[in-house]
Amino acid sequence: MPRPDNPLPTQLDRDLAELKLLEIARCYREVLDDAARKGNSMLEVLATLIGMEQAVRQQRALERRLRQARLPKQKTLAAYDFSFPKRVPKTAIVRLFDCDFIPRHGCAVLIGPTGTGKTHLLTALGYSACERSFSVRYTRVVDMLNHLTTAQINGLLAQALKTYVRPQVLLLDELGYLPIDKRGADLLFQVVAARYGTGSIVLTTNRPFREWGALFDVDNTLATAWIDRLMHHGEAVVFQEASYRMKDKDSDSTSA
Repeated sequence: MPRPDNPLPTQLDRDLAELKLLEIARCYREVLDDAARKGNSMLEVLATLIGMEQAVRQQRALERRLRQARLPKQKTLAAYDFSFPKRVPKTAIVRLFDCDFIPRHGCAVLIGPTGTGKTHLLTALGYSACERSFSVRYTRVVDMLNHLTTAQINGLLAQALKTYVRPQVLLLDELGYLPIDKRGADLLFQVVAARYGTGSIVLTTNRPFREWGALFDVDNTLATAWIDRLMHHGEAVVFQEASYRMKDKDSDSTSA
């Protein structure tokens, strides 16, 4: 007699559900039927079911990490155009995507003009880190400072700081595009200091280090302390060509 499409739950179904082996509960009948047709052993059946459960759990965990990371639209390293700008340290960038710096709590600062693909690489790195089971948080610097400032005003700063201190990798985008006042500079330093030696930071900026004092409300001491903490176990990756978004415009001007 053929098995009904929706058999009544058995004690095994209930036990699997209680153990939260939901994928095994969903698939075990089909796997047993397939094993009976092929003559597979029970050990093979068990390995198949465990593998299916593990794959589903890994996918769910990845999806959860990606939601928590709050990354922009997905980017990949393969989609980055290394042919422009010409002077990009490709070896250093590719090495970052191994994510070996994360267990060492290393940092990196991507420095270069607007439009050279820094955000693309930062986002792609975030996806790669999530795929390697690291916890990630992406934010634009201005958004983080707005969040922390509001929390500080409302007496909730300690709780808000955990958002940016807990993840194994903090991705900070667009430092230097807007001025940072004294409060913002102090809050930014609190994040960096709290993560020092305990978590990685990867930062994009259009400002070379020598301009960071002016960026932080003309506080060279704070800027120096910030750079020291980032670079103690970190590296600067410098982009030294014009904006990718200006490439076609430059070509048109040249041909005109």
